[in-house]
Formats: sequence, structure tokens, C-alpha cells
Amino acid sequence: MYDNMGAQSGVPRPPYPQSNPLGNAFYGAGSGLIQGGLGAYGEKILGSSSENVQSIISKYFSDPQYYFQVNDQYVRNKLKVILFPFLHRGHWTRIAEPVGGRLSYRPPIYDINAPDLYIPLMGFGTYVVLAGFSLGLIGKFSPEALTLQFTRGLLGWFLQVLLLKSSLYSLGIGEAPLLDIVAYGGYAFTGMCVAVLGRFLWGYTYYFLMPWMCLCMGIFLVKTMKQVLFAEVRNYDSSKHHYLLLFMALVQFPFFIWLGNIGA
Repeated sequence: MYDNMGAQSGVPRPPYPQSNPLGNAFYGAGSGLIQGGLGAYGEKILGSSSENVQSIISKYFSDPQYYFQVNDQYVRNKLKVILFPFLHRGHWTRIAEPVGGRLSYRPPIYDINAPDLYIPLMGFGTYVVLAGFSLGLIGKFSPEALTLQFTRGLLGWFLQVLLLKSSLYSLGIGEAPLLDIVAYGGYAFTGMCVAVLGRFLWGYTYYFLMPWMCLCMGIFLVKTMKQVLFAEVRNYDSSKHHYLLLFMALVQFPFFIWLGNIGA
């Protein structure tokens, strides 16, 4: 397996920048604490050695610090791709480079098509804040109501990841890094925030923005998942895979409506 769901072609590695505050915050000790801590728990609970548990973590979760190597330019461009995917004129294929004798995908700061966790986490946090404002405007704000909305958001994210992961698994891509799928599923909160914010500006805007964001997220997932299928599936069944991609896109409509129904 190639790193981060495989790769088909390599390109020369460009010189890395001297500083990247967002990425460096998760380098070194942070990544070691994550893997070391989970390895210790695995050794205690499962009776496996830390090395074995950490190898499993690396296999299915990839490298956590990879997903936070972003900068302002990447965030701006990525938001454009998520919110206006039909305007993206470039390719949707992730770029790979040779590292240590094998091909590895370039980090988000160098590849607009790479998944990241910065935007999904910021989108989820913004969604919770906007949900709190919405509850206040309709006179239903309370710590319990906000906690319920927070839990609904987490459950929605989990269901989105479960949908994508199970779909890919059914097509024989069971070893896709979980954090890739978590990132793709979390991008939905970006469009959700836009729709909820539109409700603040003018109530009727919500009824236009919500289906629009559903459509854009559906297009984004179809374009993204297509590249995963082309890269990983050897026997490509166009009919079966197209129906699956269409199903992924259609599911975004009830998913968005459910998350956007704040206070119900």
C-alpha cells in the first residue's frame, strides 16, 4: 500500500518552508504523545505490545500531523473548492512524491486536493457556535440544548464517515486511512455554516442556501471519491460505482436538513 490511500505517480519534492505555525504545532512531541499514549493503552487493555498497536494506528490512521500542514492560502483555496466545486478547473487527483523509497502523498500545504482536519474541525466548532446563536434567537437556548446540538453534530459527522468508509470498504478499499475519511466527511460543516449564517442575515436565504450547499457537497464528494476509486479499484465497474457515487451525493440532502434543523 502507498501512503495515504496509495499513489499513481511521483513528482520531485519541493523545498519545505522554514516555518509553518499551524503545522509545526502538531510535529514532533505532539505526534509522539498521540501514538505513544494509544500504544500504552493498547498494551494495557489488549495485551499487545506498544509497537504492534502503534503499527496498527499508523496503518489505519496514517500520520496525524500530516492533516494540519496548512496555511492561509490553502484554506482559502480549499474553501473555494468545497463551496464552489463546479468552478474548480484543475484536476482532482492528489499529488505524490517519493519519500524513503516509496510514494507518499504531498501534505495539504502543497496540494489543494489533499484532505486536512483543520477546516473540518474549525467548521464543526463554528457550527456549534452558530447553533448557540440560533437557539438564542428563537428563545430556546440552554446548556442542555447546546449540548444536544453538539452531540447531534458529532453523530452526523460519525454517520457521514460511516457512509463513506462502508462504501469504500464494499468496493474493496478497506485499508483507506480513517483520518482521510474523517476529513472528507467533516467538510460538510463548511457548507452547513454558510446555510445557518444565511438564516441570520435573511431568513428566506436559508431555503436557497441549504439545497445549494447540499448540491455542492454532493459534487465535491463525487469528484473526490472518483479519484479514490480510480486509484484503488483494479476492476472498475462503472455502473455499480456510479450508482454508489450518486447515492453519496443524494444522502447529503437529508443529512444537511437534519443538522440544519436547529432547536427542533
